[in-house]
Amino acid sequence: MRITILCSSPEHPVNQTLHSWLEARKSQHDVTLVRKKDDLVGGDILFLIACTEIIKSKERSLFKKCLVVHASNVPQGRGWSPHIWQIVSGAEHIVVSLLEAEDNVDTGAIWKQETIHVPKDALWDEINSLLFQAQIRLMDFAVENYATVVPAAQSKDRTPTYYPRRTPEDSRIDPSMTIGEQFDLIRVCDPVRFPAFFIIHGRKYFLRIEKAVEGERHGGS
Repeated sequence: MRITILCSSPEHPVNQTLHSWLEARKSQHDVTLVRKKDDLVGGDILFLIACTEIIKSKERSLFKKCLVVHASNVPQGRGWSPHIWQIVSGAEHIVVSLLEAEDNVDTGAIWKQETIHVPKDALWDEINSLLFQAQIRLMDFAVENYATVVPAAQSKDRTPTYYPRRTPEDSRIDPSMTIGEQFDLIRVCDPVRFPAFFIIHGRKYFLRIEKAVEGERHGGS
């Protein structure tokens, strides 16, 4: 089977997981990772993972199936960085959806969904790991079942909602608020791509957070 993954940024943290998935399956399938839609040559399945380009019908027609893995219970939560916005709003469970790609973003029929639990103490890298492993399981499902899946249309009984594109400004911390009040925002801030920061006394400061080792969990000796 000829499988292509389109992931726009080589800096995105999902890349390590994608490379591992490719390595594990290259003996069974012809698997390629590309960065731009102009590099698409066609095949059986196209996976759009952290893809920032709109893939129109012209590109999709090169493949038998074109699929998106999106971290929301569509039609709610279409758009950008859905798991981030949900966790910042207090969510402890995220639905990860395997969808058919369409011209209108995140509107395609659903192949499969999986719900992941996000512990309240999980930091950005732990959250990523939970999300990326769910993505891999859904990709495996697609490869194993792509010839027999009967997709389900998204519910018309629920009003669609859309998340905006995430920007560095969305990682701004308010120094007048407590850490507890902003912990869900702080813990999703990737220190490389979207570092948490605050401004005080006219200067910008970055805020980095990491877990103490288990014996230091409560500050004990």
